[in-house]
Amino acid sequence: MVAFGKKLKDRQIQEWQGYYINYKLMKKRVKQYAQQIQLGALDRRHVLKDFSRMLDNQIEKIVLFLLEQQGLLACQITKLGEQRDALQEEPEISKIIELREAYRALGQDLLKLLFFVEINAIGLRKILKKFDKRFGYRFTDYYVKTRANHPYSQLQQVFKHVGLGAVVGALSRNLHDLQDRQGSYLSIYDQPTLPLQDPVVDSINAAVDRLTNSTNFLNFLGQHALIMQEELPSPTEEHVDDQRYHFMSLLLNLANTFLYMVNTYIIVPTADDYSMSLGAAPTVCGIVIGAMAVAQVFSSVYFSAWSNKSYFRPLVFSSIVLFLGNILYALAYDVSSIWILLIGRLLCGFGSARAVNRRYISDCVPLKIRMQASAGFVSASALGMACGPALAGILQINFKISKLTFNQNTLPGWVMAVAWLIYLVWLWITFKEPSREAEEDHSPHQSNDEVNNALEKGLKQPLLISSENKVDEDADQDCDDSEEAPEESRQPVNSIRMAYRLLTPSVKVQLIIYFMLKYVMEILLSESSVITTYYFNWSTSTVAVFLACLGLTVLPVNIVVGSYISNMFQDRQILLASEIMVLIGVLLSFQVIIPYSEPQYICSGLLLFVSAEVLEGVNLSLLSRVMSSRLSRGTYNGGLLSTEAGTLARVVADATITLAGYVRQSMLLNVTLLPSLFICVTSILATCFTYNSLY
Repeated sequence: MVAFGKKLKDRQIQEWQGYYINYKLMKKRVKQYAQQIQLGALDRRHVLKDFSRMLDNQIEKIVLFLLEQQGLLACQITKLGEQRDALQEEPEISKIIELREAYRALGQDLLKLLFFVEINAIGLRKILKKFDKRFGYRFTDYYVKTRANHPYSQLQQVFKHVGLGAVVGALSRNLHDLQDRQGSYLSIYDQPTLPLQDPVVDSINAAVDRLTNSTNFLNFLGQHALIMQEELPSPTEEHVDDQRYHFMSLLLNLANTFLYMVNTYIIVPTADDYSMSLGAAPTVCGIVIGAMAVAQVFSSVYFSAWSNKSYFRPLVFSSIVLFLGNILYALAYDVSSIWILLIGRLLCGFGSARAVNRRYISDCVPLKIRMQASAGFVSASALGMACGPALAGILQINFKISKLTFNQNTLPGWVMAVAWLIYLVWLWITFKEPSREAEEDHSPHQSNDEVNNALEKGLKQPLLISSENKVDEDADQDCDDSEEAPEESRQPVNSIRMAYRLLTPSVKVQLIIYFMLKYVMEILLSESSVITTYYFNWSTSTVAVFLACLGLTVLPVNIVVGSYISNMFQDRQILLASEIMVLIGVLLSFQVIIPYSEPQYICSGLLLFVSAEVLEGVNLSLLSRVMSSRLSRGTYNGGLLSTEAGTLARVVADATITLAGYVRQSMLLNVTLLPSLFICVTSILATCFTYNSLY
C-alpha cells in the first residue's frame, strides 16, 4: 500500500504539475497547527480561518486551470464540428474515419482532465479528514456546507462540474452522429435509452459516474459484501485483473456462495424435529444449527490464508467436505446418533469457502465490473437464504430405500449432498486457476501513457464524497502520515495482531453493530420453529414459508435503501434509526400479553428482520469506508474480520437458545430476547458516544 502523497506525485501529469492540490504542504500545515495550539501560540478560530483561506486558494487554483482546459477542449470540438459540417456536404469514408479518430483522441484528453479532477478531489477529501481527526472538530461539515452552494465558491465547480458535463455531451453526440447507422435518420435524442457503443465514451461515462458519486442500489449492494477497494489503484493492477479474470470461475464462486447459504438455512424449519427424533430436547436445534457457525469461525481463517496460493484447491476441498458433511447429517437418522448429526454439521461449517469467494472477487475481477460482482455476491447470499427454508418446505415426503430413510429430516442432507457433488464436477471441468505470475511481476511505477490506459479501463470507484454522506475516514490510520514510511508498512495485513491494531474506535463500533444485528437475526431465525410450534402449532411447511418470506425481503429492502433512502439521509442517521427500529422490534417480540398471538410474532419479527437488513447494508457500507485500506488484501482482510464478527454472533445466539432450553419452554422466548435487548442498547450507546466524539 503506497501513501496517498506518493501516489499523487506519481500520478501527476508532468505538464500540469503546478496545478494539483499541494497535499504535502497542507499536511505539514495541519501538523504545525497542532503543535502551535498545543504550545498556546494559536487559538482555534485563527487556525480555522487560516486553513479555510488556504483551502480556498488551492481549490481556486484547480478550478481556474480546469476552466482553462475546458475552454481548450471546447475550441477543439468547435473546429472538429466545422470539419464534420463540411463532410456532410461531401462525405468521404476515409475522412469520416479520420474525423472519428480525432474525436476519440479528444476523448483521451477529456479523460486526462477527468482524472485530474478525481485525484484533486480525493486529496481534498483526505486533507479535510486529516484536519477533523487531528483537532476533533467538524470542520468538513462547516467547510462543505458554507462553500458548496455559495455563488462565489469554487468548490461547487469541483462537485457539480457543469462545464465538463457539457463537453462530455458534445463529444458523445458527435461520435454518435459519425457512427454507421445503416440509413437511420434518428438522432441520439430520439433514442435516449440506446447506448453508444464506443470504448472512449464508455470510459468517459465511467469516469463521470465516479465524479458524481451517485449512491445507487448497485453501489449499496456491492458495499454490502464488504469487498474493499483501494483508492487510485495502479494501471498495472487493472491490467493484472484483466489477465486473471475468467467469467465462469466468477460464476462458480457465486454458485458456491448460493449453495452454502441454502445449506445453512435448509435445516432451520426441521432442526427441532430432527433433534427430538434422536432423543434430544427441541432446543438442541440451537447447537445443531450453530455447529456450522462454530466451524466457520476457524474455516474462514484457513480458507483466507489458502487463497493466497490458490483458489481452485480450496473450492474443491470445500465441495468435498460439504458433500461428506451432508451425507453424515442425513445418515444420523438411521444410526440414531445426535453426535453423527453434529459432526455432519461441523464438517459443513469447515467447508465454508465464503472467504475464498470474497477474495476471488477482490483480487481477480477487474475494477470496472467489481461492483457488479460484489452485488452478485450479496444477491446470491440473499437468494440462498430464501431458497433454503423454501426447499425444506417442499421436501415433505417419507419413504425408504433399503435401510436408508428419506423424510423431511434427512432429505435436506441428501439433496445438498447431490447438489455439492454436481457442483464439484462443474468446478473440476470449468474452473480456471488465475495466474499468480502477473500479480508478482508488475511494477509500482507508470508513465503518463499508462495513466491514460487506466482511465480507459473506466475504474468503478466512488470519488467525490460530501461530508453529508461520509463518516470520518480515520480508519486508514493515516497511512500517509509519513510519506517516507518503509514499503513493508504498506503491505497487506497477515497477522491478527496487526489487523487489530488497525481497528480504530469507529471501526470497532461498526463491528459491534454487525455483531448485534447478526445476533438478533440468528435468534429470530433459529428459534422460529420451536417458538411457532409451541405457541401456534405451526407445521414445518408453515415455518418454511415464513422464513422464506423473510429471506425474500432482503433484495427489495436493499433496493429501497440503496436507491432512495440513502440519497435522502446521511448514512449515520440511517444507522442510528435502524438500530432504534431493531430495538423496537425486540421489545415488541417479548411475551407480555397472554396469549401470545400470531400477528404480534409475525409483525415484530418482520420489523426486526427488515430493520436489521437495513442496518447491515448501511453498517457495511460505512465499514468499507472507515476500515484501513491495508485490510483490502491479505489473509486478515476486512471481509474476513466482518465474517468472523458475524459468525461469532451466530455461535453465541445458537448457544443462547440451547442454554435457554434448561428453563421452562414457556419462558424460552423472553429468556433469549433479554440478551438481544442488552446488546441492542449497548450498540446504540456505543454509536451515539463514538459519533458524537468524532463530530
